[in-house]
Amino acid sequence: MIQCEPTFWVFKSLLPSPFKPIIKRSLGHFRTLWQSHTATVSDSDISCRVIDERNLLSSSLNSKTGLHVLDLIQCGSLQPDRAFYNTLLKRCTQLGKLKEGKLVHAHIINSKFKDDLVIQNSVVFMYARCGSLKDARHVFDEMPSKDMVTWTSMITGYAQNECGVDALVLFPQMLRDGAKPNEFTLSSLVKSCGFIGSYADGRQIHACCWKYGCHSNVFVRSSLVDMYARCGYMGEARLVFDELGCKNEVSWNALIAGYARKGEGEEALSLFVRMQRKCYRPTEFTYSALLCSCSSMGCLEQGKWLHAHLMKSGRMLVGYVGNTLLHMYAKSGSIGDAEKVFDKMVKVDVVSFNSMLIGYAQHGLGKKAVQQFEEMIRVGIEPNDITFLSVLTACSHARLLDEGRHYFGLMRKYNIEPKVPHYVTMVDLLGRAGLLDQAKSFIEEMPVEPPVVIWSALLGASKMHKNTEMGAYAAQRVFELDPSYPGTHTLLANIYASAGKWEDVAKVRKIMKDGGIKKEPACSWVEIENAIHVFVANDAAHPQKDKIHKMWEKLNQKIKEIGYVADTSHVLLFVDQHDKELNLQHHSEKLALAFALLNTPPGSTIRIMKNIRVCGDCHSAIKYVSLVVKREIIVRDTNRFHHFRDGFCSCGDYW
Repeated sequence: MIQCEPTFWVFKSLLPSPFKPIIKRSLGHFRTLWQSHTATVSDSDISCRVIDERNLLSSSLNSKTGLHVLDLIQCGSLQPDRAFYNTLLKRCTQLGKLKEGKLVHAHIINSKFKDDLVIQNSVVFMYARCGSLKDARHVFDEMPSKDMVTWTSMITGYAQNECGVDALVLFPQMLRDGAKPNEFTLSSLVKSCGFIGSYADGRQIHACCWKYGCHSNVFVRSSLVDMYARCGYMGEARLVFDELGCKNEVSWNALIAGYARKGEGEEALSLFVRMQRKCYRPTEFTYSALLCSCSSMGCLEQGKWLHAHLMKSGRMLVGYVGNTLLHMYAKSGSIGDAEKVFDKMVKVDVVSFNSMLIGYAQHGLGKKAVQQFEEMIRVGIEPNDITFLSVLTACSHARLLDEGRHYFGLMRKYNIEPKVPHYVTMVDLLGRAGLLDQAKSFIEEMPVEPPVVIWSALLGASKMHKNTEMGAYAAQRVFELDPSYPGTHTLLANIYASAGKWEDVAKVRKIMKDGGIKKEPACSWVEIENAIHVFVANDAAHPQKDKIHKMWEKLNQKIKEIGYVADTSHVLLFVDQHDKELNLQHHSEKLALAFALLNTPPGSTIRIMKNIRVCGDCHSAIKYVSLVVKREIIVRDTNRFHHFRDGFCSCGDYW
C-alpha cells in the first residue's frame, strides 16, 4: 500500500504574493472541512489507473469527505481536468470556505488550467462569494481576457458585499470591453444603486434593463422594487411591484420595508397582511423594518402584534430582529417589556446593550443605565462610541454629573475618541445642572472648532435656566455659523419672553419673518385601536373636536381647583393674561390627552407622542390631570419619556 501524504512546499514558490501567506499548514487541513480521512490507494490501483476521477470526486463531495482528493492529485494518482477543479471551487463557494478555496487555487496555479477562462471565472466567483473582494479583484485584473461571466462575477461580488460604487464603476468598463450584461448583471447593478441610495443611477440601470431585454425577469423586477424603495421613491416601487405578474418573497418584503422606512406604517402593515394571505413568508429583514416603523410612530399595540406574529412563526429572538424588538418596546414607552425581551434573547451583543442603555436614557433611568453599562463590561462586551453616548445621555437626564464626567474620561481607556455628539451631551449635562459657565468653558477647550450644534445645546440650557445673557451669547455664535439653523430663533424668543423683554421678542420674530424662517409646527398623536390620531395646536379638524374641547375645559377647571396655575411665560404673544391662558388650553398634547380620555377605558395607560419638546405648562397640567383621573400618562417628546402618575413626573421636573 502507498500512503499518500499531503505536501504543500511545491506550491509556495509558484503563488503570486497575495496568496503566499496561506500556505502555512499541511494540506491535511482539507480533511477537516468534510470530516475526511487520509486517502489510501493500493499499488495496483495506481498502476492500472482504475481510479475513476469523476466518481471519486462526486462520491467524496456527496459524502462530505471532499478535498482529500487533492492529496491524490499531489501524489500522482489523479489527473484533474477542468470539470474537476470547477466542482471543487463550486463546493468551496457553496460552503463559504475561503481558506480551502485558496488552496484549490494554489493547485490550479501549478496546473495547465491556470490561464483557463472558465477556471479563472470560477476562482473570481469563489473569492467574491466568500467575501474576499481584494483577492477576487487581483485575479480579475490579471486575467488576459474576460467574458460576460467574468464581469458579472465581479459586479455581483461587489453588490453582495454592498460595495455599490465599485460595482457601478465596472459597468461602463464592461460595455466598452464588448460584453453584454444579462439578468444577473443588471440585478446586481440595480441592488448596488439601492445600497448607495442613488436614484439617478438606478433610473439609468432600469433603462438598461429594457434595452437588454431583461425587464420582465422576476429577479430584476424584484431588485427594482427594492432599489426604488431604498431610494425613497415608493410611487415607482409600487408601480414596478404592481406590474409584476409573478411576485416573490423578495418583492413583497422589499416593498413592505420601503413603506416602513418612509414612516408609512399603516400601508406597510396592510401589505404585510396581504402577503400572509398569499402564503409568502416574511424575512427577518421584514420584521425588523416593520418594528422600526412602530418605534418611530410609538405604535405599541401594533408592535406587540408583530411580536406575537414573530413568536408564532417559530423564530428565535436573535440578531437584529431581537435587537429591533427590544428597541421598539423601549421607544414606545414600555421599558419593562424591553427588559423582558433582553432577558429572553438567546445571545446579546453590543447592539443589545446599547438599545437597553438608550431606552434607560430616554426614560430617565440613569442609575439603571449605569448598572447596565457595568454589567456589559463584566460579561466582556467592549463598549463602542454609541455605548458611551447612550450612558452619557442617561447621566444627563438623571442629573448624574459625576458619573457623566467619569464615563466621558473613560472613553480614552477604550481608545474611543469623543465625537461631536459626545461633546454635545457633555454640554447638555453641565447645562441641565445649571453650570452654564462650566459648559461654556468646556466648549472653548474643545480640541476642534465647536460646530453649531454645540452652541445650540448651550442655548437650550440657557432657556431652561432663563439666563438671558448666556442665551444671547450662545445664539450669536449660532447665527455666526448658520443664520438659518432650525429652532435657534424660537429658543431665543422664548428666553426673551420669559424675561418679559417683548421688544427683543418682536425683533427676533421680525428677523424670522423677513428671512422666511418658520417655527416647526408642533403635533401630538395617540394610538387608539391600532389607528393613529394626530393633533395640532387649536385643532378644529378632528371629527370629535367639540367633545375634545369640552373634555379639556372640564379638566382645566378641576386641576385649577387643586392648585394648577397656567404658566403663561410659554406664550410668545404680547397679549393680556386671559388670552394667554386661552392660547395654552389648546396645545396639541392637551387635545391628544382629552381625546385619549374619551376613547380609552378607565384605568388604562395613555401614551402620547410629540414631535418637539413638551412645553412647561403642558408638563405641569398633565401632572395634575394624572392625579385627577388616577391614570398613568406617558408622554414621549424629542428629549425623553415622561411618566406621569399621581401628580408626579418621572423626570422630577428635570428635562
